[in-house]
Amino acid sequence: MATRRSITFILLMVVVGLNLRPAMSSVAPLLTRLQESAGLSATAAGLLTTLPVLFLGLSAPLAPALAKRIGSERALSAALTLLAAGLILRGLPLPGGLFIGSAMAGCAIGIGGTLLPALVKRELPDSADLLTGLYTMALCLGGALGAGFSVPLTQLLGSWQASLMSWSLLALFALVLWHFQMPRTTMTSTPTARKSGILRLLKQPLTWHVMLFMGIQSSMAYIVFGWLPTLLVDRGYNEADAGWTMAISIMCQLASALSAPWLARMGRDQRPALLIVLLSTALGLWMLLIAPLIWKWPGAALLGIGQGGSFSLALSLLVLRTANSRLAGQLSGLVQGGGYTLAALGPFGVGIMLQSGANTSQIAWLLIALITVCCGFALLAGRNQRLDDQSGELVIQRVTPTF
Repeated sequence: MATRRSITFILLMVVVGLNLRPAMSSVAPLLTRLQESAGLSATAAGLLTTLPVLFLGLSAPLAPALAKRIGSERALSAALTLLAAGLILRGLPLPGGLFIGSAMAGCAIGIGGTLLPALVKRELPDSADLLTGLYTMALCLGGALGAGFSVPLTQLLGSWQASLMSWSLLALFALVLWHFQMPRTTMTSTPTARKSGILRLLKQPLTWHVMLFMGIQSSMAYIVFGWLPTLLVDRGYNEADAGWTMAISIMCQLASALSAPWLARMGRDQRPALLIVLLSTALGLWMLLIAPLIWKWPGAALLGIGQGGSFSLALSLLVLRTANSRLAGQLSGLVQGGGYTLAALGPFGVGIMLQSGANTSQIAWLLIALITVCCGFALLAGRNQRLDDQSGELVIQRVTPTF
């Protein structure tokens, strides 16, 4: 039976989740404009799209230590404060403000995104994987809002700077709501980041399987966030149509983000579900970037379904592959830290390829090849196993499916 505490927490989780993608998706539709008005080269534009992802990865492992010191709830408040400040800074006419603000936003997203899975595991452990799907749906909705409203806000507010800064209002709203309604506990809400515990996790192959799956699928997502509109413009789209195509693709992520954990519960393990969403992502990229333009809308839908499902399942693995919230927090910090640091190479690599003269088709085939590699790690990470240290030693347990 749902309690007032659990319902409040779910609503707060959704509001916070809405803030963890617009910082990245709102830049992509304006990238061509930024290159023209701010004089950014393709490499510099690639760096701009890479910075939030890179600092997301670098900051994620710091979240458990920050939570140990001040508590997970206050740590999340600090992350939302940093996010609002970064979103404001990137629109101010200051030297390097666009890049520094983007890096600050990435740090905030890394901390907040690492803390939430452990909080979900603590507050509602029996439904942690399904609630992760709801949280992922909020992330996808936030990404769609950033992509779809970026150009209209520029036209409404008169400049791309004001458009980018306007997303700080959503972060400030979430901060106020979280500050006054966050769950209170006298216990340390996130696992301690003990060096020995982290080293034990790093020695487990399962940690690396989940991390590499997270990293490659996230790289695909941030390439789409950072470069899909630019690649579509190269194919003949205008700026607004390219932004809305990406927004529709992200909107399609909502259904798959919510339903993927349910799909994963229908089998003996998560491998079939992981392969289905990765295949959908590959087909979507092919239809959008290689196939005739008539396949635009089916391609956008398939790409969204695949990416929403793969990200939802990647986050679900953080709670499915651990026996308690302490391990979930440690695994979340490691997997998101390493995975997002790896993912940062994707947007930057696409920028370098474009600077070197690569065409859209060549980039698309490279992305499809990376998805094929990701399928291998999905087969390893999707097995029904979990990490447990109840006996004092970190071991891998085989989990008997219940259906």
